[in-house]
This record gives sequence, C-alpha cells and structure tokens, in this order.
Amino acid sequence: MQLIYQGKTKDVYQLDNNRILLKFKDDVTGENGVFDPGANTVGLTIDGAGKSGLKMTKYFFELLNSLQIPTHYVSADIDDVSMVVKNAQVLGKGLEVICRYKAVGSFYRRYAAYCQEGQDLDRFVEVTIKDDERGDPVISQDALAMLGILRKEQYDELADLTRKICDIVKAELAKKGLELYDIKLEFGHDVSNNQLILIDEISGGNMRVYKNGTYIVPLELEKAFLS
Repeated sequence: MQLIYQGKTKDVYQLDNNRILLKFKDDVTGENGVFDPGANTVGLTIDGAGKSGLKMTKYFFELLNSLQIPTHYVSADIDDVSMVVKNAQVLGKGLEVICRYKAVGSFYRRYAAYCQEGQDLDRFVEVTIKDDERGDPVISQDALAMLGILRKEQYDELADLTRKICDIVKAELAKKGLELYDIKLEFGHDVSNNQLILIDEISGGNMRVYKNGTYIVPLELEKAFLS
C-alpha cells in the first residue's frame, strides 16, 4: 500500500485493481481554532472527528449507491477509520462544488450588501477552485469553459447531480429535525469508464447543519443524526 497524497483531512493510498484507500484524520478545516467547512486550511484537531466523519460518509454513500447515484464508494472500515473507493480523476486540478440553501459563510461575506444572513437560497450551486494560495476562488461556468476545465454541458450535468445529491442529504437530515444550510462536495471521473461520480466524503466536516436555529458542530451532528 503506497501513500500517494497527504490531504488536510485524509491520507490517500494506492491499492490494486484501480482502488484507493482513504484514511480519515481528526483534523478539520477552519481558522483560529474555529471550524469552518468552507476554509482552505486546517484550523483545529478534534479527537474522534475522523471516525465521526467516516460514519456519516458511509451512511450517505451507501444510501446514494442504493439509489443508483454514481459515487466512488466501495466499502468502509469504521475501526480502521478508512474507506476503499474507486480510482477517480479529479475535475481540472481539483474543484469543489457548493450547494447553498441559506445565505451564510463566504456567500454572506461576499454579498452581505444584498442579502440578510440566513435568508433562503434556492439550492444555489457555485464552484470553487481548490487552490490554497489563492483562497479557493469561485469560478463561473463561462470561465470553466473558456479555460478548458469543464464544457458547459458538463457543468450542467455537475450542477444537476449536485442538487439531486444535496436534496437527498437535506431530506435525510430533516428526518432528525436537522436543517442543512450548505454543503461542499467533490466530483471526479471514474478512470475505468469516465463517468462523472461523487468522490471524497459527506460528513459534518463539509456541511453546515442547524437545529432550531442553533449550529451543530460535526461530532454532535454525527451523534444527533445516527443515534
């Protein structure tokens, strides 16, 4: 098993047969010791965050697979805090896709002159470039096409799949009285057939969830959702 990449919240290992092992860490993104799923730096370490994130990821990926939604998920080992996935080629040099149901986080910071914090958004999808040096800038559909990263029809497929996945996640959370404000996803192409698939994770570490107007931190979210 060869280590091929050390990420902020996971280490990535090469396996045989076009499979990858993701080893979840207890590091989470944020700034100055405060968790922020939209941050591009590791802000703090929370004991048990890796296992918590994997438990939620396993739940959601197995649900999506059962609904015939394409993902990279193969299996998970909770005790080993690891997940086996299909090998996938990331979009461009790495993109993140955010689906927003409420005006919070970086969206509100950018557009506060035009909106109220927490106001409803209609499944607003935006794409950012994974580029720590430049602060993960937002990129438009036209720019993605002009720079040869995604053709417009590919963007439409990506946005449609994002909304479909996020609506499922939102509905599942709502069953426990939890409200999804926003969520960040990643996609890639399955190297075996070039199909667009969901990759990375779905956990408290890449979403903002509230209950009765109060933000739920990642570990508490996992307990509230899976209990």
